Amino acid sequence: MERDIFELRAQDGAGRIGELTVPRAGVTVETPALLPVVNPHVITVEPSRLQSEFGAEILITNSYILYKSDEFREEALDDGLHELLDFDGAIMTDSGSFQLAEYGEISVTTEEILQFQHDVGSDIGTPVDIPTPPDVDREQAEEELATTQERLELAETVDVGDMLVNAPVQGSTYPDLREAAGKHAYGTTLDVFPVGAVVPLMNEYRYGDMVDMVAGAKRGLGADAPVHLFGAGHPMMFALAVAMGCDLFDSAAYALYARDDRYLTVRGTEQLDDLEYFPCSCPICANNTPDEIRQLGDREREEQLAEHNLHVTYEEIRTIKQAIRSGNLLELVENRARAHPAMLDGYRALVEHSDQLERADPASKGTFFYLSSESAYRPEVVRHHERLSRLNPDGRVLLTEGNPSSRYDESWNVVPPFGPFPRALSETYPLTAEVPDRMDTDAFEMAARGVVRLVEENPETEFTLAHRGWPESAVKLIPESVHLVDLDDV
Repeated sequence: MERDIFELRAQDGAGRIGELTVPRAGVTVETPALLPVVNPHVITVEPSRLQSEFGAEILITNSYILYKSDEFREEALDDGLHELLDFDGAIMTDSGSFQLAEYGEISVTTEEILQFQHDVGSDIGTPVDIPTPPDVDREQAEEELATTQERLELAETVDVGDMLVNAPVQGSTYPDLREAAGKHAYGTTLDVFPVGAVVPLMNEYRYGDMVDMVAGAKRGLGADAPVHLFGAGHPMMFALAVAMGCDLFDSAAYALYARDDRYLTVRGTEQLDDLEYFPCSCPICANNTPDEIRQLGDREREEQLAEHNLHVTYEEIRTIKQAIRSGNLLELVENRARAHPAMLDGYRALVEHSDQLERADPASKGTFFYLSSESAYRPEVVRHHERLSRLNPDGRVLLTEGNPSSRYDESWNVVPPFGPFPRALSETYPLTAEVPDRMDTDAFEMAARGVVRLVEENPETEFTLAHRGWPESAVKLIPESVHLVDLDDV
C-alpha cells in the first residue's frame, strides 16, 4: 500500500531527511527526529521546555504506565496527554511491551491499550508486540514473531480515528526473520515501523549486529516507510543508524544518564567526576565548570546534566541533517566510528551492506573523501563497478595510473579504490574523490576487482594494466590475460 504520511526531502546512503505528517496532532515532524522519553511521574526537563528550548517536535511516553497510574490515569483521560504534559507537538505512546520484556507479563490486551491510547489523545499509538531478545533459539523467535504479527493484524481492526499506529518489526537476531517481519508489517495498513528489541544489543555495544538487524528490516520495508529505532538514545550511534535508514529515535538516556552523573558526548560517555573541562559549548557547559556542577545539589545537578545531554543530542541530529544535505553522511559516520571499537564494528557492518545502500544512494553529491580502508567498500565504489558493465572498450586498451599512450586504441584511468574508467569521466562524481597519497591495501584490491569486472564484461578486448607498485594481494586478483606493467620499474 502507498503511504502518504511520509515524504522524503533529501537522501544520502540510506539516510534521509523526511517529513512525517501526524494528522491527529496537526503537525509535520522533520526527520531524523529525536523523541525524548517523558515519564509523567519523574519529569527531569519539562516537556514545554523540550519544545521551546531544545526544538523537540515530538516526544514519547508510556501509555501502560499511565494506564496503571492511580495518580495520572483519570487526568489523562479527562484532559488528554497534551494538556497533562503541556506539550503541543506530536506525542507517541508505547504500549507496555518494554514492561512485558522486563517482567514477563502485563495486564492489558492490544485492543485495550490501543483504545486507551486513543482516548488519552495519543498521536501515534503502539500495539502490544513481543520484543524477542537477541540470541534466542530460532523456534522461540519464530513463535513470538507470529504472535506479534497476529497483534498487528488485530491492531488494524481497532478504530483509532486519525491516530497513527506503530507496526513493530521483531525477529531477534535473525536477519531473514527481520526481513519477513518488515514485509508483513509493511503489508498492513499501519503507519510507522519501529525496529524493536535492539536495546540489549546497544547495551552490549553490539553495533555490528544492530546494523544487520536494521538492514534485514529495511529489506522488507518500502522506501516510504518511516522507521523508528526503539531505544536508541545515545548520540554516538545516531549517524550510523541514520545511514542505515532509521528516521526516529527515542531517548531516555538524557535523563537516566544525568541521574548517574554521566555526561554524553558524540564520542561516548564521561563521568562528571572525571572531567576537569567541559568539551562542549552548550549553555550549560559554556556557563559552568565541571567543579561548579559537582557542587550543586542532587536535583539541580541532575537537571543541568540532563539539559547538557539534550543539547548535545539535538546538536548531533542537526549535524546529521546537514551531512545528508551536503552529501557527506558516510564521512560523518566514519568519523564517529573512530570513537569506539564497537562503533567501528558497526561501520564495517554498514559497508558490508553497500549493495543495499547503493540502491538508495544519490548518483551525484559532494566530494567523496577516502578516509580509511572501510571507504573502499562504500556504495559509490560498488555502483562504479556495476556501471563498468555498461562500458565497451575496444581493441587494445591501456588501463593506467600514469599518462595515456598513443600506442593503444584507448587509454583509461585507474584510480584506487574505483579501478578503471574512461578519461572523459574524470570530472564526474565520485571519480573526483579526494584520496591520500599512501593508500591502503583494500583500496588497491577494490581497484583490481574493478579491472576484473571490466575484463569479464569484455572478453574480446586486449587489456594492459600500468600500475604504481600495487601490493601483491591486488596484483594476484588481475586475470592472466591482462598484461601488467609496474610504472615504478619503468
